[in-house]
Amino acid sequence: MAIANRQRYTDNLVDLKSGQISREIFVSEEIYQIELEQVFTRSWLFVGHESQIAKPGDYFVSSMGEESVILCRDREKQIHVFLNSCRHRGMKVCRYDEGNTPVFTCPYHGWSYATDGNLVGVPFFKSAYHEKLDKSLWGLIEVAQLCNYKGTIWATWDKTAPTFDEYLGDFKMFLDLSLDSWDGREGGSEIIGGVQKWIIPCNWKFPSENFSGDSYHNISHRSVDMVGIGPSGSGRRDMDERSKARRLHVTFPERGHQTGLYVLPRDAAMPPAYQQAPIVSDYFRYCEEQKKQRKGEWSRVTGSPGVVFPNAALHPRQPRTIAVLHPRGPHHTEMWRWYFVDRDAPPEVKDFLRQYYIRYSGPGGLTEQDDMENWNYAHAASRGTIARRYPYSYEQGLGDETADFQIDGLKFPGLVTELTDSKSNEDNLRNLYRRWAQFMDAESWDELATWRNGTR
Repeated sequence: MAIANRQRYTDNLVDLKSGQISREIFVSEEIYQIELEQVFTRSWLFVGHESQIAKPGDYFVSSMGEESVILCRDREKQIHVFLNSCRHRGMKVCRYDEGNTPVFTCPYHGWSYATDGNLVGVPFFKSAYHEKLDKSLWGLIEVAQLCNYKGTIWATWDKTAPTFDEYLGDFKMFLDLSLDSWDGREGGSEIIGGVQKWIIPCNWKFPSENFSGDSYHNISHRSVDMVGIGPSGSGRRDMDERSKARRLHVTFPERGHQTGLYVLPRDAAMPPAYQQAPIVSDYFRYCEEQKKQRKGEWSRVTGSPGVVFPNAALHPRQPRTIAVLHPRGPHHTEMWRWYFVDRDAPPEVKDFLRQYYIRYSGPGGLTEQDDMENWNYAHAASRGTIARRYPYSYEQGLGDETADFQIDGLKFPGLVTELTDSKSNEDNLRNLYRRWAQFMDAESWDELATWRNGTR
């Protein structure tokens, strides 16, 4: 999709030199329709986890942008992602959230599709179509590219997009903090329980910004910290452990991903959070010891919220989740949250984590309720005629980012900002909108994949 004004978004609506961003990008119906095309049809998007479709015929109905899609495993155990729309008149061929089936049958006119997407049944094929309909041309529409990365399923509609591995770049090591086992083994995660889903009356970029690393809004969670919902009974997480750590923001300007990190001291003791029940404390103590052996110095690095551009929000440790911020018009977001545990963890450990995850996140979680209230009111107060004339300020820490950042011999990729006295910086937030503006202005991936010619 060509944009007439090539710099309409970069340096105009998103002015990173001054640190100002127009409210229009959050409330404009026109801009929203353009970003569905420019951002969501070209990005790699999180669809689900392989543990949700363990057996042939299993399916899970997910979403990519506003498109309903079917994540399924066919009879040959191959994984697919299809547009959930019949090729005849567009009806959803699958109206259940999840299940197992040999075929998807459209309830409108009865066309049916195998789990590999092929059209296998057409009512009145002989009498109405005279056997001339070429079924091989009318299978379900499949995504252009799919990647199973450590059990997580990602997809894109754009056949010209880089591979998922290239799309992530060096950010992969930070996504791994959410996906690898607690003891440092590669992968090994599974989904616990179902997927939480709820609607928030705000633009999807509000929560995406928040999870990118908004470290400035802790006043919002003061009551939660006072209650002490964390496993250790202090704060939301293991606050004592993190208070001793050095805190970083890491951004990847050429890709749009960003995250927060904590680098713990070498002598950091295991947090008291896991000493409430013997089998739980024994499990995590063993895992921490194994991780030190496997990861060495990198075992001291723990994750904080981050985002795989555009809308996959990571919470790597507590709670260990991926939340997808599905756009539902310029004024609504449907948030879906997946919760991860180690596949081979004892049942007692999984139950311990499940209870904590519920206390912390989701529509019933104390922390998420604070966040949703902020986004709701901020969005509503930005829709007015006068309000839309005035930009937001993203000026914290302009120019503070450092390349080739190191701590005790640990070298970090991307651009890094260490949060010291202020404990706050808006570099991660600016990075999200930098990449969003680039997608909105660019005509193709030739312009977006700047790392291929050595530029940021």
